Amino acid sequence: MTTAAIEIEQLAFGWQPGPPLLSIDHLRVDPKQRLFIFGPSGSGKSTLLNLIGGLLQPDRGAIRVLGQPLDQLSTAKRDRLRAAHVGFIFQQFNLIPYLDAIDNITLALRFAPERQQRLTQTSGRNE
Repeated sequence: MTTAAIEIEQLAFGWQPGPPLLSIDHLRVDPKQRLFIFGPSGSGKSTLLNLIGGLLQPDRGAIRVLGQPLDQLSTAKRDRLRAAHVGFIFQQFNLIPYLDAIDNITLALRFAPERQQRLTQTSGRNE
C-alpha cells in the first residue's frame, strides 16, 4: 500500500472549551486523488486546511502528510513540509498587495527550492 498524501485519524478540534467543532474519525487521501471540500461559512473548511497544513494543532487525533506525523514535527519542520509539499494560498491579509495573482501563488517557491526544481522539471520552464 502506498503512503497516503493525507491521513487523519480520530481528529477533534475546537476554538473553545466544550464539544469539538470539527470531528473526523478517518480520512485518507491518496497521492493524485482529488478531494473537494465544501460547506457553508463557518463549517470548518478553512480550519481543516489549516490543520492539514500544520498551522493549527488538533485537540486530539493524528494528522499525517506524506507519512509525516505533524504532531511530531517542530514548527520549523512543519513550515518546511508545507513549503515543499502543500499548495497553500492564504486568504485575506496574507496576499502581497503589490504582487499579481501568479506571483502571489508562486511566492512559496522561493522558500522551497526542491519544489521549484520539481516544477521546472515537469513544466520545462527555467524560472
